[in-house]
Amino acid sequence: MRTTALIVIAAALCAGTAAQAHTTLGQKEAAIGGPYLATFRVPHGCGNSPTVKVRVQIPVGVVGVKPMPKPGWQLDLVKGKYDKPYAMFHGSVTEGVKEVSWSGRLPDDFYDEFVLSTYLTDDLVPGQMLYFPVVQECESGIHRWIEIPMDGKSAADYKEPAPGVKLLPKQ
Repeated sequence: MRTTALIVIAAALCAGTAAQAHTTLGQKEAAIGGPYLATFRVPHGCGNSPTVKVRVQIPVGVVGVKPMPKPGWQLDLVKGKYDKPYAMFHGSVTEGVKEVSWSGRLPDDFYDEFVLSTYLTDDLVPGQMLYFPVVQECESGIHRWIEIPMDGKSAADYKEPAPGVKLLPKQ
């Protein structure tokens, strides 16, 4: 009986934590020099206000970006030249997507995911975190998930941390 009560209390605490969750990446680790499927999880709106736009800034060293379209959402890309050519699979690229935005409507009562297929270049450093700044616009309000932790800090030290992935050595 005592164990059941503890399980119920733990479940209630987890449910409360999930309601306060930030925009995060589904896959927390990825190897450099290969593909990475970046799945941005948006668990809530702004207060009770629906999300109407999700913008993702692409960090330096991430190329070959292809967003997954979402039914009922408009997809917009900002493209530009890279600071240098990057090797990717069997060639090199000199320009590509620098920002992706989805515009639509996601009520606060629902959760959704926004997906990008990417390539993590060899220029990225294993062992470091790579952050994707995200701006979540709502009918009323905005969340700027853009805070990148300084040395000695973690995402937990910030109110609106950018989603991050830990970089692993090339496989």
